Amino acid sequence: MIRAVILVSGGMDSCVTAAMAKNDGFELCFLHLNYGQRTENRELKAFHDIADFYDVKNRLTVDMTHLAQIGGSCLTDSTIDVPNADLENEEIPISYVPFRNANILSAATSWAEVLGANSLFIGAVEEDSSGYPDCRRRFYDAFEKTIDEGTKPDTHIKIITPLIELSKKEIILEGNALHAPINLSWSCYEREDIPCGKCDSCALRARGFNQAGLLDPIL
Repeated sequence: MIRAVILVSGGMDSCVTAAMAKNDGFELCFLHLNYGQRTENRELKAFHDIADFYDVKNRLTVDMTHLAQIGGSCLTDSTIDVPNADLENEEIPISYVPFRNANILSAATSWAEVLGANSLFIGAVEEDSSGYPDCRRRFYDAFEKTIDEGTKPDTHIKIITPLIELSKKEIILEGNALHAPINLSWSCYEREDIPCGKCDSCALRARGFNQAGLLDPIL
């Protein structure tokens, strides 16, 4: 069985991405990032819960607290309030963590090279996301070239983004069809006990379930 490194934040998108990789026949290796985010403990719990569901043996948690030290995001800086959702906003929101996905992909590439994995799965969403610049397919195309240039000659790693063109509704329906454990995922930017229901991530998730005609199992 071919190994793949799955970037699992603990959110719904990464949960469904893991289900898709499993369905494609990959041996799952889960990687998670702690970077001082507000819901770090709850996201870590979701990561391990999803990993347990899929009986993942190879799982790695990487601490990148420098992202919190750098700040610049309401997710990592407690002095910046998490704003209420604005799904019509076309600007890059304050929840964007500067160049976070590049940091994650760098760690994932290192681990994949050691594991002999030839694929990195990430649940990035372009159409129905919050407008993050590091969630666009052209960013991943560029990073693949970086991987080719910076790894051993016999290392060939592709970045797979199965959700990149899907809406939240389509992601939820796909996850439902694959019996993904969405009930174990966590999406809220602000709270760790119950979803705040007010942040962009909560609003996108709620709209997706509403459009799919399904009830969110975590509510």
